[in-house]
Amino acid sequence: MSGIEGKVVAITGASSGIGEATALILAARGAKLVLGARRKDRLEALAARIAEEGGQVVCLSIDVKRREDLAALVGLACEAFGKIDVLINNAGIGPISLLDELRVEDWEEMIDVNIKGPLYGIAAALPVFRRQGFGHFINTLSTAGLIVKPTMAVYAGTKNAMRTIAEGLRQEAGADLRVTNISPGFIQTNFADSMTNLEIKANMQNQMSGMAITPDAIGRAIAFAIEQPGDVDINEIVVRPTVQA
Repeated sequence: MSGIEGKVVAITGASSGIGEATALILAARGAKLVLGARRKDRLEALAARIAEEGGQVVCLSIDVKRREDLAALVGLACEAFGKIDVLINNAGIGPISLLDELRVEDWEEMIDVNIKGPLYGIAAALPVFRRQGFGHFINTLSTAGLIVKPTMAVYAGTKNAMRTIAEGLRQEAGADLRVTNISPGFIQTNFADSMTNLEIKANMQNQMSGMAITPDAIGRAIAFAIEQPGDVDINEIVVRPTVQA
């Protein structure tokens, strides 16, 4: 048995990209999956694919901007499988732009999804983890928070805010809970879809097509963190294409 087999793993932003790839990798290793995302059709198609291949999976259409949706996702895990071992706070957006453009609505959306969303996940899962005496938070961050560049100020700020929150959570967690941050570089996802500046969006898509690696790379890193023995906490993993500066 692997350190993943039989574990109940909930994933936000599970319908595509890193979330989808992670779900498939964990399902193949015997995890029981609880998938959440906004796009119900894609989510149900992924769940059906996993079930057809013999995996155990349930799914729920959620919006991480709503606290009650995260509570429902954690509740579904406990109802369907009797526990929750891992919550992967993966949902995120990146409508990046220069601050001078004053795209305040985009800033607010990033704060709501990239910071408040994971916080709602923590609020939902932490009491359950405490009652169980075990649990693992995994947060999808970004290398944008490690090397801040023009247009990335607010996006990087949201990721670094979660980096700080996660470190505080780790220190408060005690011996029974684990906290892992994953910082991807350029990954082949629909990250650019949320961008409202068309020039920046096109440039980002060009960069991604030239250097991005598949989201399986992040899924494997997440699996590595999960499969460690209970007394081993992998706190930070950075995964970049080898060509990325």
